[in-house]
Amino acid sequence: MEVPKASDVLANELRERILSGEYTEGTPLPPERELVVQTKMSRTTVREALRILEVQGLVRIKAGRAGGAFVQRPGEKSMADTVALLIRGRQIRLGALLETREAIEPFCAQLAARHRTDEDLARLDAANKDIAAAGDKLDAFLQANVDWHIAVASASHNELLSGLMISLSRAIYAATENEGFIDEKVREITVKAHRSVTKAIRDRDPDAAVRRMSRHVHSYAESIREFEERTDIPLDQEP
Repeated sequence: MEVPKASDVLANELRERILSGEYTEGTPLPPERELVVQTKMSRTTVREALRILEVQGLVRIKAGRAGGAFVQRPGEKSMADTVALLIRGRQIRLGALLETREAIEPFCAQLAARHRTDEDLARLDAANKDIAAAGDKLDAFLQANVDWHIAVASASHNELLSGLMISLSRAIYAATENEGFIDEKVREITVKAHRSVTKAIRDRDPDAAVRRMSRHVHSYAESIREFEERTDIPLDQEP
């Protein structure tokens, strides 16, 4: 029979209070000293419980006289970090990442066309400008490419999709960081496709957005698969 650690029990109780809304975002948890008195647990146990919540993204710890543990709600970054750990920890192959992106990113574009704001359009335009200006600088091109895909997901205003796309885009970036694949033709096609999808989002045309994004991510995935067949470069491996 496995007996849970006292710190896990306390972390679970505090987690439920945070998620239920009893402790609202931005408010401090009771000070360590008060938690020790309330729970009759040691200060070491209380601190360990707070560290668990910090790792889970449910509190942020501030040092100093006005410090303490302040409640924060998990957001898309929390999900992105968790998915990123899964991708790297399980060594998810590049093919699976591309399949997942083909399945969900067209829907992100569709939602973006419905819900985008002027701020969203500004992010898309900035990423498109950076892609076009990257020239033959591979790192600049890949980063701008990631920024654009994340901007599309953010414009969907769906935090689950945004968190997932952040992790997928970064993982695909790492796996395709190869000058042999990212040639001038790939750059030109990418710039054209991104501008086309952005126009559909700007025009609030969800049908065109999903159709153009589907064509773009499928073509990109096919290009990677063809490149892998012609080379011995292990794109399925994390760097």
